[in-house]
Amino acid sequence: MIPLSAQSFAGKTVTLPKPTAAGLGNQATLAQSAGARNRRILLVAPQPFYQDRGTPIAVRQVLEGLSQLGFSVDLLTYPVGTDVNLPGLRIIRTANPFRFTSVPVGFSLQKMLLDIPLTFQLRDRLRKGAYTCIHAVEEAAFPAVLLGRHDKVPVVYDMQSSLPEQLATVRGFRTTPTRYVLNKLESWLLGHADFVVCSAGLADRVRTVASQARVREWCYPSVMVATSDPDNSQLRRELAIPSEAPVVLYGGTFENYQGLSELIEAVPLVRAQVPGAVFLLVGAENGRGASVRAQALPLVEAGAVRILDRQPRHLIPSYLQLADVLVSPRSHGGNLPLKVYDYLAAGRPIVATDIPTHRTVLDSERALLVPPHSMALAGGIVSLLRDPVRAARLADAARRYAEKHLGWSDFVESLSGLYEDVHRHATAPA
Repeated sequence: MIPLSAQSFAGKTVTLPKPTAAGLGNQATLAQSAGARNRRILLVAPQPFYQDRGTPIAVRQVLEGLSQLGFSVDLLTYPVGTDVNLPGLRIIRTANPFRFTSVPVGFSLQKMLLDIPLTFQLRDRLRKGAYTCIHAVEEAAFPAVLLGRHDKVPVVYDMQSSLPEQLATVRGFRTTPTRYVLNKLESWLLGHADFVVCSAGLADRVRTVASQARVREWCYPSVMVATSDPDNSQLRRELAIPSEAPVVLYGGTFENYQGLSELIEAVPLVRAQVPGAVFLLVGAENGRGASVRAQALPLVEAGAVRILDRQPRHLIPSYLQLADVLVSPRSHGGNLPLKVYDYLAAGRPIVATDIPTHRTVLDSERALLVPPHSMALAGGIVSLLRDPVRAARLADAARRYAEKHLGWSDFVESLSGLYEDVHRHATAPA
Protein backbone atom coordinates (compact mmCIF):
# COMPACT_ATOMS: atom_id res chain seq x y z
CA MET A 1 0.00 0.00 0.00
CA ILE A 2 1.03 3.61 -0.27
CA PRO A 3 2.21 4.40 3.26
CA LEU A 4 0.05 7.17 4.63
CA SER A 5 -0.94 7.82 8.22
CA ALA A 6 -2.50 10.49 10.36
CA GLN A 7 0.60 12.64 10.38
CA SER A 8 1.98 15.67 8.58
CA PHE A 9 4.31 15.18 5.65
CA ALA A 10 7.41 17.33 5.47
CA GLY A 11 7.09 20.08 2.95
CA LYS A 12 3.54 19.19 1.88
CA THR A 13 0.10 20.41 2.79
CA VAL A 14 -1.58 17.39 4.37
CA THR A 15 -4.36 17.84 6.89
CA LEU A 16 -5.98 15.26 9.08
CA PRO A 17 -6.93 17.25 12.17
CA LYS A 18 -7.01 15.50 15.47
CA PRO A 19 -9.98 16.90 17.34
CA THR A 20 -9.99 18.59 20.67
CA ALA A 21 -11.90 17.10 23.58
CA ALA A 22 -14.86 19.21 22.54
CA GLY A 23 -14.60 17.95 19.00
CA LEU A 24 -14.44 14.37 20.17
CA GLY A 25 -17.74 14.74 21.93
CA ASN A 26 -19.09 11.65 23.65
CA GLN A 27 -16.07 9.45 23.20
CA ALA A 28 -13.80 11.76 25.21
CA THR A 29 -16.37 11.91 28.01
CA LEU A 30 -16.77 8.14 28.02
CA ALA A 31 -13.04 7.54 28.18
CA GLN A 32 -12.55 10.00 31.04
CA SER A 33 -15.59 8.90 33.06
CA ALA A 34 -14.60 5.24 32.82
CA GLY A 35 -11.09 6.05 34.04
CA ALA A 36 -9.18 5.44 30.82
CA ARG A 37 -5.98 6.70 32.35
CA ASN A 38 -6.19 3.95 34.97
CA ARG A 39 -6.54 1.23 32.34
CA ARG A 40 -3.45 -0.46 31.03
CA ILE A 41 -3.51 -2.27 27.69
CA LEU A 42 -1.01 -4.78 26.36
CA LEU A 43 -0.99 -4.41 22.57
CA VAL A 44 0.83 -7.26 20.83
CA ALA A 45 1.91 -6.56 17.25
CA PRO A 46 3.93 -9.23 15.42
CA GLN A 47 5.29 -6.77 12.89
CA PRO A 48 8.33 -4.55 12.41
CA PHE A 49 7.17 -1.41 14.21
CA TYR A 50 7.30 1.29 13.13
CA GLN A 51 7.59 1.01 9.35
CA ASP A 52 5.60 2.77 6.63
CA ARG A 53 3.56 -0.20 5.47
CA GLY A 54 0.13 -1.78 5.92
CA THR A 55 -0.39 -3.31 9.36
CA PRO A 56 2.24 -1.19 11.18
CA ILE A 57 0.44 1.94 9.91
CA ALA A 58 -2.86 0.57 11.21
CA VAL A 59 -1.27 -0.29 14.57
CA ARG A 60 0.18 3.21 14.84
CA GLN A 61 -3.23 4.73 14.24
CA VAL A 62 -4.69 2.56 17.01
CA LEU A 63 -1.89 3.64 19.34
CA GLU A 64 -2.41 7.31 18.50
CA GLY A 65 -6.14 6.97 19.16
CA LEU A 66 -5.63 5.17 22.48
CA SER A 67 -3.09 7.78 23.53
CA GLN A 68 -5.52 10.57 22.68
CA LEU A 69 -8.21 8.86 24.73
CA GLY A 70 -5.86 8.69 27.72
CA PHE A 71 -5.05 4.97 27.87
CA SER A 72 -1.71 3.58 28.98
CA VAL A 73 -0.35 1.08 26.48
CA ASP A 74 2.53 -1.37 26.52
CA LEU A 75 3.35 -2.31 22.93
CA LEU A 76 5.03 -5.71 22.59
CA THR A 77 6.52 -5.97 19.12
CA TYR A 78 9.42 -7.20 16.98
CA PRO A 79 13.01 -5.98 17.49
CA VAL A 80 12.89 -4.33 14.05
CA GLY A 81 11.57 -0.85 13.31
CA THR A 82 11.66 2.73 14.51
CA ASP A 83 10.47 3.90 17.91
CA VAL A 84 7.43 6.17 18.17
CA ASN A 85 6.91 8.58 21.04
CA LEU A 86 3.32 8.98 22.24
CA PRO A 87 1.90 9.93 25.66
CA GLY A 88 1.14 6.78 27.65
CA LEU A 89 3.00 4.45 25.27
CA ARG A 90 5.87 2.15 26.23
CA ILE A 91 7.46 0.01 23.50
CA ILE A 92 8.77 -3.40 24.55
CA ARG A 93 10.78 -5.21 21.90
CA THR A 94 11.37 -8.94 21.88
CA ALA A 95 14.77 -10.56 21.80
CA ASN A 96 16.48 -10.90 18.42
CA PRO A 97 18.53 -14.11 18.68
CA PHE A 98 18.54 -14.44 14.88
CA ARG A 99 19.83 -10.86 14.35
CA PHE A 100 17.21 -10.04 11.75
CA THR A 101 17.34 -6.52 10.35
CA SER A 102 14.17 -6.71 8.26
CA VAL A 103 10.89 -8.64 8.03
CA PRO A 104 9.13 -8.87 4.65
CA VAL A 105 5.41 -8.30 4.13
CA GLY A 106 3.30 -11.42 4.63
CA PHE A 107 4.27 -14.91 5.72
CA SER A 108 8.02 -15.47 6.09
CA LEU A 109 10.62 -17.50 7.95
CA GLN A 110 11.62 -14.36 9.82
CA LYS A 111 8.06 -13.95 11.09
CA MET A 112 7.80 -17.58 12.21
CA LEU A 113 11.06 -17.38 14.16
CA LEU A 114 10.36 -13.98 15.75
CA ASP A 115 6.92 -15.14 16.91
CA ILE A 116 8.64 -17.60 19.27
CA PRO A 117 10.31 -15.04 21.59
CA LEU A 118 7.23 -12.82 21.15
CA THR A 119 5.05 -15.57 22.67
CA PHE A 120 7.39 -16.15 25.61
CA GLN A 121 7.62 -12.44 26.32
CA LEU A 122 3.83 -12.16 26.14
CA ARG A 123 3.62 -14.80 28.86
CA ASP A 124 6.20 -12.94 30.97
CA ARG A 125 4.42 -9.60 30.55
CA LEU A 126 1.15 -11.08 31.77
CA ARG A 127 2.91 -12.50 34.82
CA LYS A 128 4.54 -9.17 35.67
CA GLY A 129 1.90 -6.61 34.72
CA ALA A 130 -1.70 -5.98 35.66
CA TYR A 131 -3.41 -5.46 32.31
CA THR A 132 -7.07 -4.79 31.78
CA CYS A 133 -6.96 -6.07 28.20
CA ILE A 134 -4.77 -7.70 25.56
CA HIS A 135 -5.13 -6.19 22.08
CA ALA A 136 -3.56 -8.83 19.84
CA VAL A 137 -2.89 -8.28 16.14
CA GLU A 138 -3.06 -11.08 13.57
CA GLU A 139 -1.42 -14.37 14.63
CA ALA A 140 -0.45 -13.01 18.06
CA ALA A 141 -4.11 -13.56 19.00
CA PHE A 142 -3.57 -17.34 19.27
CA PRO A 143 -1.18 -17.27 22.26
CA ALA A 144 -2.97 -14.19 23.61
CA VAL A 145 -6.29 -16.05 23.85
CA LEU A 146 -4.68 -19.08 25.52
CA LEU A 147 -2.68 -17.02 28.01
CA GLY A 148 -5.40 -14.43 28.53
CA ARG A 149 -7.93 -17.06 29.53
CA HIS A 150 -5.45 -18.51 32.01
CA ASP A 151 -4.86 -15.07 33.57
CA LYS A 152 -8.49 -13.94 33.17
CA VAL A 153 -7.58 -11.00 30.93
CA PRO A 154 -10.01 -10.22 28.06
CA VAL A 155 -8.57 -10.37 24.54
CA VAL A 156 -9.37 -8.20 21.54
CA TYR A 157 -8.39 -9.97 18.31
CA ASP A 158 -7.36 -7.29 15.80
CA MET A 159 -8.07 -9.13 12.54
CA GLN A 160 -6.19 -7.32 9.81
CA SER A 161 -6.81 -10.20 7.40
CA SER A 162 -8.09 -13.77 7.34
CA LEU A 163 -5.04 -15.93 8.06
CA PRO A 164 -6.22 -18.93 5.98
CA GLU A 165 -6.97 -16.58 3.10
CA GLN A 166 -3.62 -14.84 3.45
CA LEU A 167 -1.71 -18.14 3.48
CA ALA A 168 -3.62 -19.51 0.48
CA THR A 169 -1.04 -17.89 -1.82
CA VAL A 170 1.94 -19.43 0.01
CA ARG A 171 3.43 -22.65 -1.32
CA GLY A 172 2.91 -25.47 1.17
CA PHE A 173 -0.39 -24.08 2.50
CA ARG A 174 -2.57 -24.80 -0.55
CA THR A 175 -3.38 -28.47 0.02
CA THR A 176 -6.87 -29.45 1.12
CA PRO A 177 -5.77 -30.93 4.49
CA THR A 178 -3.75 -27.82 5.30
CA ARG A 179 -6.62 -25.53 4.33
CA TYR A 180 -8.94 -27.57 6.55
CA VAL A 181 -6.63 -27.21 9.54
CA LEU A 182 -6.16 -23.47 8.99
CA ASN A 183 -9.92 -22.88 8.76
CA LYS A 184 -10.45 -24.87 11.96
CA LEU A 185 -7.81 -22.80 13.74
CA GLU A 186 -9.42 -19.56 12.58
CA SER A 187 -12.83 -20.80 13.70
CA TRP A 188 -11.42 -21.63 17.13
CA LEU A 189 -9.76 -18.22 17.45
CA LEU A 190 -12.86 -16.26 16.40
CA GLY A 191 -14.97 -18.28 18.79
CA HIS A 192 -12.69 -17.84 21.81
CA ALA A 193 -11.51 -14.22 21.52
CA ASP A 194 -13.59 -11.96 23.76
CA PHE A 195 -13.86 -9.33 21.01
CA VAL A 196 -12.98 -9.23 17.32
CA VAL A 197 -12.26 -5.96 15.56
CA CYS A 198 -11.61 -6.34 11.86
CA SER A 199 -10.74 -4.40 8.76
CA ALA A 200 -13.56 -3.40 6.44
CA GLY A 201 -14.78 -6.37 4.43
CA LEU A 202 -14.11 -9.09 7.01
CA ALA A 203 -17.13 -8.86 9.34
CA ASP A 204 -19.30 -11.13 7.20
CA ARG A 205 -16.61 -13.81 7.25
CA VAL A 206 -16.35 -13.54 11.04
CA ARG A 207 -20.12 -13.91 11.49
CA THR A 208 -20.19 -16.87 9.11
CA VAL A 209 -17.35 -18.69 10.84
CA ALA A 210 -18.32 -17.79 14.43
CA SER A 211 -21.85 -16.45 14.73
CA GLN A 212 -21.46 -15.82 18.46
CA ALA A 213 -18.40 -13.58 18.08
CA ARG A 214 -18.58 -10.00 19.34
CA VAL A 215 -17.36 -8.33 16.17
CA ARG A 216 -16.83 -4.73 15.12
CA GLU A 217 -15.71 -3.61 11.68
CA TRP A 218 -13.91 -0.32 11.39
CA CYS A 219 -12.50 1.95 8.71
CA TYR A 220 -9.13 3.58 9.11
CA PRO A 221 -8.78 7.34 8.63
CA SER A 222 -7.69 8.91 5.36
CA VAL A 223 -5.15 11.66 4.93
CA MET A 224 -6.49 14.66 3.07
CA VAL A 225 -3.87 15.49 0.44
CA ALA A 226 -4.03 18.96 -1.08
CA THR A 227 -5.60 18.82 -4.55
CA SER A 228 -5.41 22.42 -5.73
CA ASP A 229 -3.09 22.99 -8.71
CA PRO A 230 -0.15 20.82 -7.60
CA ASP A 231 3.16 21.45 -9.34
CA ASN A 232 4.61 18.03 -10.11
CA SER A 233 7.08 19.14 -12.77
CA GLN A 234 10.11 18.17 -10.69
CA LEU A 235 8.78 14.68 -9.93
CA ARG A 236 7.89 14.19 -13.58
CA ARG A 237 11.41 15.11 -14.58
CA GLU A 238 12.89 12.72 -12.01
CA LEU A 239 10.72 9.90 -13.38
CA ALA A 240 11.27 10.91 -17.01
CA ILE A 241 7.53 11.31 -17.58
CA PRO A 242 6.65 13.87 -20.27
CA SER A 243 4.69 16.85 -18.99
CA GLU A 244 1.65 16.04 -21.14
CA ALA A 245 1.57 12.29 -20.42
CA PRO A 246 -1.39 11.00 -18.36
CA VAL A 247 -0.28 8.96 -15.36
CA VAL A 248 -1.96 5.81 -14.04
CA LEU A 249 -0.76 5.06 -10.49
CA TYR A 250 -0.79 1.88 -8.42
CA GLY A 251 0.56 2.13 -4.88
CA GLY A 252 0.86 -0.95 -2.67
CA THR A 253 2.58 -4.24 -2.10
CA PHE A 254 3.60 -6.42 -5.02
CA GLU A 255 1.99 -9.59 -3.66
CA ASN A 256 0.28 -11.91 -6.16
CA TYR A 257 -3.25 -11.22 -4.91
CA GLN A 258 -2.92 -7.51 -5.71
CA GLY A 259 -3.62 -8.17 -9.40
CA LEU A 260 -0.50 -6.52 -10.80
CA SER A 261 -0.11 -9.19 -13.46
CA GLU A 262 -3.50 -8.25 -14.91
CA LEU A 263 -2.66 -4.56 -14.66
CA ILE A 264 0.57 -5.05 -16.60
CA GLU A 265 -1.34 -7.00 -19.25
CA ALA A 266 -3.68 -4.00 -19.51
CA VAL A 267 -0.88 -1.53 -20.26
CA PRO A 268 -0.56 -2.21 -24.03
CA LEU A 269 -4.35 -2.19 -24.34
CA VAL A 270 -4.52 1.25 -22.75
CA ARG A 271 -1.64 2.64 -24.78
CA ALA A 272 -3.21 1.42 -28.00
CA GLN A 273 -5.93 4.02 -27.36
CA VAL A 274 -4.03 6.55 -25.23
CA PRO A 275 -0.48 6.25 -26.64
CA GLY A 276 1.22 8.57 -24.17
CA ALA A 277 -0.13 7.00 -20.96
CA VAL A 278 2.50 6.10 -18.37
CA PHE A 279 1.91 3.52 -15.63
CA LEU A 280 3.63 4.15 -12.29
CA LEU A 281 3.83 1.16 -9.91
CA VAL A 282 5.03 2.11 -6.43
CA GLY A 283 5.78 -0.28 -3.57
CA ALA A 284 8.29 -3.01 -4.48
CA GLU A 285 10.12 -4.19 -1.36
CA ASN A 286 12.73 -6.77 -0.33
CA GLY A 287 12.79 -8.41 -3.75
CA ARG A 288 9.03 -9.06 -3.73
CA GLY A 289 8.69 -7.16 -7.02
CA ALA A 290 10.99 -9.47 -9.00
CA SER A 291 8.22 -11.26 -10.92
CA VAL A 292 6.45 -7.98 -11.62
CA ARG A 293 9.66 -6.41 -12.91
CA ALA A 294 10.32 -9.43 -15.14
CA GLN A 295 6.80 -9.36 -16.62
CA ALA A 296 6.91 -5.60 -17.16
CA LEU A 297 10.50 -5.41 -18.48
CA PRO A 298 9.57 -4.86 -22.17
CA LEU A 299 7.10 -2.15 -21.13
CA VAL A 300 9.68 -0.52 -18.87
CA GLU A 301 12.17 -0.50 -21.74
CA ALA A 302 9.51 1.04 -23.99
CA GLY A 303 8.90 3.83 -21.50
CA ALA A 304 5.33 2.73 -20.73
CA VAL A 305 5.92 1.64 -17.12
CA ARG A 306 7.94 2.95 -14.18
CA ILE A 307 8.47 0.61 -11.20
CA LEU A 308 9.58 2.15 -7.91
CA ASP A 309 10.48 0.68 -4.56
CA ARG A 310 8.51 1.68 -1.50
CA GLN A 311 8.87 5.43 -1.09
CA PRO A 312 9.46 7.53 2.05
CA ARG A 313 6.26 8.75 3.59
CA HIS A 314 6.88 12.44 3.06
CA LEU A 315 7.01 11.90 -0.72
CA ILE A 316 3.68 10.09 -1.05
CA PRO A 317 1.42 13.15 -1.49
CA SER A 318 3.39 14.10 -4.58
CA TYR A 319 2.78 10.70 -6.14
CA LEU A 320 -0.94 10.85 -5.43
CA GLN A 321 -1.13 14.34 -6.91
CA LEU A 322 0.79 13.20 -9.98
CA ALA A 323 -1.85 10.61 -10.90
CA ASP A 324 -4.61 11.14 -13.43
CA VAL A 325 -6.12 7.77 -12.46
CA LEU A 326 -5.55 5.65 -9.33
CA VAL A 327 -6.00 1.93 -9.76
CA SER A 328 -6.57 -1.01 -7.39
CA PRO A 329 -6.54 -4.20 -9.51
CA ARG A 330 -6.80 -6.61 -6.57
CA SER A 331 -8.14 -9.99 -7.64
CA HIS A 332 -9.26 -11.40 -4.28
CA GLY A 333 -8.96 -10.98 -0.52
CA GLY A 334 -11.46 -10.23 2.22
CA ASN A 335 -9.74 -7.26 3.87
CA LEU A 336 -9.82 -3.83 2.27
CA PRO A 337 -6.29 -2.56 1.49
CA LEU A 338 -5.46 0.61 3.41
CA LYS A 339 -4.43 2.36 0.20
CA VAL A 340 -8.09 2.57 -0.83
CA TYR A 341 -8.80 4.94 2.06
CA ASP A 342 -6.04 7.22 0.83
CA TYR A 343 -7.17 6.89 -2.77
CA LEU A 344 -10.61 8.16 -1.70
CA ALA A 345 -9.10 11.21 -0.05
CA ALA A 346 -6.70 12.05 -2.88
CA GLY A 347 -9.22 13.78 -5.13
CA ARG A 348 -8.33 11.59 -8.09
CA PRO A 349 -10.58 9.19 -10.05
CA ILE A 350 -10.33 5.53 -9.05
CA VAL A 351 -10.57 2.37 -11.14
CA ALA A 352 -10.96 -0.72 -8.95
CA THR A 353 -11.90 -4.32 -9.52
CA ASP A 354 -15.50 -5.14 -8.68
CA ILE A 355 -14.94 -7.54 -5.80
CA PRO A 356 -16.79 -7.60 -2.45
CA THR A 357 -13.77 -6.21 -0.61
CA HIS A 358 -13.70 -3.02 -2.67
CA ARG A 359 -17.45 -2.59 -2.39
CA THR A 360 -17.19 -2.10 1.38
CA VAL A 361 -16.32 1.57 0.67
CA LEU A 362 -16.48 1.96 -3.12
CA ASP A 363 -19.53 2.12 -5.34
CA SER A 364 -20.39 3.44 -8.79
CA GLU A 365 -20.79 6.98 -7.44
CA ARG A 366 -17.18 7.33 -6.30
CA ALA A 367 -15.21 4.79 -8.39
CA LEU A 368 -15.32 2.94 -11.67
CA LEU A 369 -15.70 -0.73 -10.73
CA VAL A 370 -14.71 -3.28 -13.37
CA PRO A 371 -14.35 -7.08 -13.57
CA PRO A 372 -10.96 -8.36 -12.34
CA HIS A 373 -9.24 -9.00 -15.65
CA SER A 374 -6.92 -7.04 -17.92
CA MET A 375 -9.36 -6.07 -20.68
CA ALA A 376 -11.84 -4.64 -18.17
CA LEU A 377 -9.10 -2.76 -16.32
CA ALA A 378 -7.88 -1.29 -19.60
CA GLY A 379 -11.40 -0.29 -20.63
CA GLY A 380 -12.02 1.43 -17.30
CA ILE A 381 -8.75 3.34 -17.36
CA VAL A 382 -9.23 4.47 -20.97
CA SER A 383 -12.80 5.61 -20.31
CA LEU A 384 -11.68 7.90 -17.48
CA LEU A 385 -8.68 9.25 -19.35
CA ARG A 386 -10.96 10.13 -22.28
CA ASP A 387 -13.81 11.53 -20.20
CA PRO A 388 -12.41 14.17 -17.82
CA VAL A 389 -15.89 15.32 -16.78
CA ARG A 390 -16.82 11.86 -15.51
CA ALA A 391 -13.38 11.43 -13.97
CA ALA A 392 -13.74 14.71 -12.06
CA ARG A 393 -17.22 13.74 -10.85
CA LEU A 394 -15.96 10.42 -9.43
CA ALA A 395 -12.94 12.07 -7.86
CA ASP A 396 -15.04 14.73 -6.17
CA ALA A 397 -17.53 12.16 -4.81
CA ALA A 398 -14.68 10.02 -3.46
CA ARG A 399 -13.11 13.01 -1.75
CA ARG A 400 -16.41 14.07 -0.17
CA TYR A 401 -16.99 10.51 1.10
CA ALA A 402 -13.56 10.48 2.75
CA GLU A 403 -14.15 13.87 4.36
CA LYS A 404 -17.50 12.73 5.76
CA HIS A 405 -16.78 9.15 6.80
CA LEU A 406 -13.03 8.64 7.09
CA GLY A 407 -11.99 11.44 9.43
CA TRP A 408 -9.76 11.01 12.45
CA SER A 409 -12.54 11.77 14.95
CA ASP A 410 -14.71 8.99 13.46
CA PHE A 411 -11.90 6.50 13.97
CA VAL A 412 -11.24 7.61 17.55
CA GLU A 413 -14.95 7.35 18.30
CA SER A 414 -15.05 3.77 17.04
CA LEU A 415 -11.96 2.95 19.11
CA SER A 416 -13.54 4.47 22.21
CA GLY A 417 -16.73 2.48 21.64
CA LEU A 418 -14.77 -0.75 21.36
CA TYR A 419 -12.96 -0.15 24.63
CA GLU A 420 -16.11 0.85 26.44
CA ASP A 421 -17.49 -2.59 25.49
CA VAL A 422 -14.26 -4.20 26.70
CA HIS A 423 -14.50 -2.30 29.99
CA ARG A 424 -18.11 -3.35 30.54
CA HIS A 425 -17.22 -6.97 29.76
CA ALA A 426 -14.23 -6.93 32.12
CA THR A 427 -16.19 -5.43 35.03
CA ALA A 428 -19.42 -7.43 34.57
CA PRO A 429 -20.27 -9.90 37.37
CA ALA A 430 -19.12 -13.43 36.59
